[in-house]
Amino acid sequence: MEIWNNYINGAYVPPRSGAYLDCDNPFTGEVWGRVPRSSPEDVEAAVAAASRAFREGPWSTMTQPARAALMRRLGDVVAAHVDELAAIEVRDNGKTYREMKAQVGRIPEWYYFYAGLADKITGEVLPTDRPEHLSYTRREPLGVIGMITPWNSPLNLLAWKLAPALATGNTAVIKPSEFTSASALRFAALVGEAGFPEGVVNVVTGLGGEAGKALVDHPDVVKLAFTGGVDGGLAVYAGAAKRLKPVILELGGKSPNIVFEDANLDNAAQGAVAGIFASGGQSCIAGSRLLVQRSIYDTFVPRVVDLAGRIRLGDPMDPATHIGPVANRPQFDRILQRIEMGRGEGAVVACGGGPATRPGLGKGLFIEPTIFTGVVNGMRIAQEEIFGPALCVIPFEDEADALRIANDIRFGLGAGLWTQDVNRVHRVAAKLQAGTVWVNTYRASSNITPFGGYKMSGLGREGGADMIHEYLQTKSVLVNLSGKYVSPFDL
Repeated sequence: MEIWNNYINGAYVPPRSGAYLDCDNPFTGEVWGRVPRSSPEDVEAAVAAASRAFREGPWSTMTQPARAALMRRLGDVVAAHVDELAAIEVRDNGKTYREMKAQVGRIPEWYYFYAGLADKITGEVLPTDRPEHLSYTRREPLGVIGMITPWNSPLNLLAWKLAPALATGNTAVIKPSEFTSASALRFAALVGEAGFPEGVVNVVTGLGGEAGKALVDHPDVVKLAFTGGVDGGLAVYAGAAKRLKPVILELGGKSPNIVFEDANLDNAAQGAVAGIFASGGQSCIAGSRLLVQRSIYDTFVPRVVDLAGRIRLGDPMDPATHIGPVANRPQFDRILQRIEMGRGEGAVVACGGGPATRPGLGKGLFIEPTIFTGVVNGMRIAQEEIFGPALCVIPFEDEADALRIANDIRFGLGAGLWTQDVNRVHRVAAKLQAGTVWVNTYRASSNITPFGGYKMSGLGREGGADMIHEYLQTKSVLVNLSGKYVSPFDL
């Protein structure tokens, strides 16, 4: 049994209450570790450490090139611990080791990329209508950033927030999901190993309504970056609004994956299956609505069903496994409830439809890859995020009909488009209400590409060079060079 503690001001410290939460392995069903159930007092200590580091410590006077060097070093340190960090995440959330190793293996790129921007943050000298005045701007860090991360890709989604925040000179207090906290706690020690000053990065674990709420409400936390479900995002947004705190919210999705009759159908079928069943559907960008042109519907859908039937469920540490278990019991129960809801609405289960009972799955929280046909876009199963291995197949007539169905949703995170018509690519991409449109591919991502959503899928963008502006504020300075002040009063 591994016991983890909060990471505050460069050291591991136990929760003040002495209370801990179990870390469950979703494949074996065993408790393998414990993490702190932090109280507001623990959050207060972490925010105080981050605030001191921002205002008083060596971080506050460090030059931009020096910050960039530390970030490059952090990338190197993470690269040396990829196997260890990936294995921790597999134990916590049940995703395959192959996927987690690939994700963690890309994390250093985020720190290298933003290290390259850290020493290129500049202000401007501005023209003025008063020749005796010099006018210029400074780009300054905000302060203490609160970061709340989800259970599906813990360290990967943390890097999206932390790398640009550190590059711009901010400090951080991180509250990972209570289901997957161990990798963030281990990562925190690597930040210290890379040479970051004490208090720059702090991690407190616990429940959203306790530690998370305390972080959102703390007056010294000046901005919040959250990835998670819509309900959680709305709670963060409401709490932040009480103090006019800016937020970055990356929330849910119900992304359309659109297949036109002229597509390469072999590629499209593979993309449809991977788009939803990779990560066991536990991905905000999952292509959970498959829109198929009616002219190919009867031939294309059986291909997708056949491919889904070949997916291998099993031990997430086995390289032959395609899908591991669902990450936690509450989500497992929620997915099954949504599947039953789909049946009740009249959708037809073409494959799957319940818990997996294949040999070798033991006590794991497995659900069979599920495909619904006979779906109408207005059904709840087509409108509400399931966040699991369940696909809704919906036919469409033509381009206009595809766009109507695709955009008839409260979400707008991602969309897929399969066609060989280059003109259609640009017509449809321009009209899709989604933050990312994939064309003849799906789920590709990069630290260089901005990511975020339309509508209820969130606010702001993560990734890309412009991301550093999310963690900077602009100060204007006007200097009278004449040596004489002209008062507006005739005194």
